Amino acid sequence: MTIFKKYPFLIAEIGVNFYDIAKKENISNMDAAKLMISEAKKAGINAVKFQSYKAETLASKNSPAYWDLEEEPTTSQYELFKKFDGFSKEDYKELSDYCNKLDIMFMSTPFDFESIDYLDEFMDIYKISSSDLTNIPFIEAIAKKGKPILLSTGASTIKEIKLAIETIENTNNVDIGLMHCILCYPTNDEDANLLMIKDLALNFPNYELGYSDHTKPDDKMLILTTAYLFGANIIEKHFTLDKSLKGNDHYHAMDPIDVNNFNDNIKLIKTVKGLKNKQPLICEAKSRREARRSIVAKIDIQKGETLSIDKLTYKRPGTGISPTDLDKVINKVAKIDIKEDDLLSYEMFD
Repeated sequence: MTIFKKYPFLIAEIGVNFYDIAKKENISNMDAAKLMISEAKKAGINAVKFQSYKAETLASKNSPAYWDLEEEPTTSQYELFKKFDGFSKEDYKELSDYCNKLDIMFMSTPFDFESIDYLDEFMDIYKISSSDLTNIPFIEAIAKKGKPILLSTGASTIKEIKLAIETIENTNNVDIGLMHCILCYPTNDEDANLLMIKDLALNFPNYELGYSDHTKPDDKMLILTTAYLFGANIIEKHFTLDKSLKGNDHYHAMDPIDVNNFNDNIKLIKTVKGLKNKQPLICEAKSRREARRSIVAKIDIQKGETLSIDKLTYKRPGTGISPTDLDKVINKVAKIDIKEDDLLSYEMFD
């Protein structure tokens, strides 16, 4: 199963960060969203992802915060989501059209049944949030659309993941990608648990694997790079144009510079990966010849003498008889005088 054509497939989750960018740049929310799409495309990102919801359908009015209140002081989920639920079906359609124009994939995570339906008209892949992994009716509704699904697995057990997969597969035959995720905002480095990617691979060997990241980006983007090396071919991370902005998803987001660093890492990895099967390379030919050892006379050996271990040693270059063929030399009789430090050749003995 292959959901995407290119790996690693990098998804920039713009989410609702464009609202804050709009305020900073003094532009409309739509223009800010398009600006972020454009910058993502320039940075080499494969897809951008938004979040489609209305606060009333997402959280009750007494739902408490679960994020870092020092970064985002809003204490109610409802109140926070209410700030960022202004876009409609038409707005997301406009963003989808803009993505098509720039040749970057449009995605948006639906958080209610209405958004599942309207996103189906202009979206090729659905993303299910970790928060909805046990929302079985919701998962069924998405699976009925018959499109590939990325399933985030934050804060979940293997049993819960299996139930979600069974729900999808019992509803429709679609490709499924599993995203390792830690549902903490931000995720401390010691909580990233990237080895869980390997555990997902063991438990679910027939599915694409990915990583949805909430750590604060390190300068070299080693966390995302390690996730890729551990088997996460789909990488998703929040995206911003200013990591210093206050707000729920800026402080743990990547910016275009981070994306460039990650892509540089991937280029280097693909360069150094090389051949899978172990074999000598052309660039090693000279070293293979000159730096290996040959059988050498340890002392002067007279014509007619028997070649014994005590009369031989092993030195560079490797252009003579290899020590691996020592049994073809021992107990042979010298046909000529052999000087100390001479490389032996088969012509020297019977």
